[in-house]
Amino acid sequence: MSACALPHASTAQPPKPAAAPAGAKAMVAAANPMAVEAGLKVLRAGGTAADAAVAVQAVLGLVEPQSSGLGGGAFLVYYDARTKAVTAYNGRETAPAAATPTLFYGENGQPLNKGAAIVSGRSTGAPGAVAMLEMAQKAHGKLAWKDLFGEAERLADQGFPVPNRMAAAASSRAPQAAPPDALKYFTKADGTKIQAGDILRNPAYAATVRKIAKEGSKALLEGEIAEAIVAKVREGAMPGALSLADLKAYRPKASPALCRPYRVYVVCLPPAPAGGPGVLEALGILENTDIARHPNTVEGWYLFSQASRLMYADRDRYVGDPDFVEVPTEGLLDRAYVAERAKLIGPVAAATVAPGKPRGAGPRAPDATREVSGTSHFVVVDRWGNVASITTTVESVFGSGRMVGGFFLNNQLTDFSFSPTDRDGAPAANAVAPGKRPRSSMSPAIVLDREGRFVAAVGSPGGPSILAYTLKALVGVLDWKMPMADAIALPNLIAGGSFYAAEVEKFSPELRAGLEAKGVKLTSGFGAEGSGLHGVEVTPQGLRGGADPRREGVARAP
Repeated sequence: MSACALPHASTAQPPKPAAAPAGAKAMVAAANPMAVEAGLKVLRAGGTAADAAVAVQAVLGLVEPQSSGLGGGAFLVYYDARTKAVTAYNGRETAPAAATPTLFYGENGQPLNKGAAIVSGRSTGAPGAVAMLEMAQKAHGKLAWKDLFGEAERLADQGFPVPNRMAAAASSRAPQAAPPDALKYFTKADGTKIQAGDILRNPAYAATVRKIAKEGSKALLEGEIAEAIVAKVREGAMPGALSLADLKAYRPKASPALCRPYRVYVVCLPPAPAGGPGVLEALGILENTDIARHPNTVEGWYLFSQASRLMYADRDRYVGDPDFVEVPTEGLLDRAYVAERAKLIGPVAAATVAPGKPRGAGPRAPDATREVSGTSHFVVVDRWGNVASITTTVESVFGSGRMVGGFFLNNQLTDFSFSPTDRDGAPAANAVAPGKRPRSSMSPAIVLDREGRFVAAVGSPGGPSILAYTLKALVGVLDWKMPMADAIALPNLIAGGSFYAAEVEKFSPELRAGLEAKGVKLTSGFGAEGSGLHGVEVTPQGLRGGADPRREGVARAP
């Protein structure tokens, strides 16, 4: 890995609109304007949403490495406008064949400190984002794979202005910003850290994307880059067990998306181990309420908070990798079951909530997952009406803080439960196992009408809060009839167990007082990553996009 930062440049990033005006026939909404432009260039060249998604991810991995990258994983939901089919692509990382349930236990027989686990070699799983995008692009693309990486290569070779969020993360106290690889990358010749606006070059990244353009995902999973990944995870006091065989054996997965009706719509998300079952269960609970009659009111937010609590209680107990554990998806989404869960929402919030007993659920230990955040979401709609909604991640900020080929390695395995069982030996659904994919909160969503026509797409980063962020945007657009940008900008509220974490200052005093009277006391400092919602919706005038004002993203048409 080699890279260099030059003094502050006059190249300024374009101003960020909160929304792209209606009227467009194609659109890209993503967390950085440089990535959006990469996707738009592909669309202008006649590419599909699948083609453009590859270009967007390649640039995001360069200009937003704190959130996603070539060394990470992703979930994609893809709408084919011709067939009206919605496919879910699973690019989640996998644990090494040598992984054990006590992967994150120390020599004292106790779970490791989270920070120490993140920067250890044990945290890295076989990366899946590039392989997943390759699978989707083969199925839905029009352009040659080799022609989708030009913008990422150019920016890496010639340099790009360091975005504000990247500079802030590089200078943060995050343990992943301190390892030797990260320090070298983010430190200038004069010994100071990079600052927003500095021009940063990453020739190693350019070489990597050139190799991927030529060889496909094999460039990462076999050969010299794979050898470098294995060597890197085996450095240090707590080496990982990821092997060349693990990388070569990695396979993304494709399946029909998990879709359920919601009022006059159909909402589609990826199935387990992603966040689809949770978001759909919360919508099912809300369908048994009159939340649509209470836009941005005390009652509306109260119903939202209680449905969230009930959903999280079930998600945390029952969802894991369905290749390894029985996930009672049908039971969780059964109309009678969600109706019973909705009946638990009384006029005043209960002190605590417990997981229910959906059909097909076996005994499961209370969850001990400590999911953190370093994720991004983007949406692409092409001229033919095809849609890609993708949430992509390296897990924590800068993943494990270790670099190979100009990109950061993920620390995705720390998304597993650190404790494999409870005191009585009941297994955790999200326990570590060889070849297993850790549970994810990622919830890229696509909404259709009952005739199968595209209505909207949205998703967010945010660690475990992703489900609440995505649910908020869906409620805002579908129930409260807000423009996408306005729904995204609504204050965030994450309700789980006995806490109500929120952007307290964004709720009016009247809303806060009303909610507290109903037993919902909003508190700040919930510790999860802030939202980075990006979405696109259909209006009578054409497409209209929204980008989260909490980030640096934009929604633009070609």
